[in-house]
Amino acid sequence: MILLKRTNSDNPDFQRLVGELDKYLAIRNGDSNNFFVQFNQIDQIKHVMLVYEDEHAVGCGAMKEYDPNTMEIKRMFVPIGNRGKGIATTALNELERWAKELGYSKCILETGDDMNEAIGLYKKCNYKIIPNYGQYENVADSICLEKEIV
Repeated sequence: MILLKRTNSDNPDFQRLVGELDKYLAIRNGDSNNFFVQFNQIDQIKHVMLVYEDEHAVGCGAMKEYDPNTMEIKRMFVPIGNRGKGIATTALNELERWAKELGYSKCILETGDDMNEAIGLYKKCNYKIIPNYGQYENVADSICLEKEIV
């Protein structure tokens, strides 16, 4: 049975999953990982989504305000053994619903240009590639995407 839980970054299941994500990204990103770490701190994140399957946290995502109309999606992760079950889509859809409830009209995000699984997920969920924003503006191996949620 799938259960969704809205929480914050103090949740130990979220902290565990993000620890796994950080290890995965350190290997995947190699030397460039240190640049991205500074933008992925999880302290003080108020909006975290966890997906549980049979009482085990099997996926997560978070969001934080980017501007008064926009939430930035952060820390999306499903461990490899749980991929292919729609868990990431479920988490992302629920984050979008939550953002809309809070009065935001758009979600944005950044991912690596070689993160084909993530890019596929976001495109499947109707995110469109946009020029890199903010701290990612001149980062060649970043791809930024957005979706209107109104």
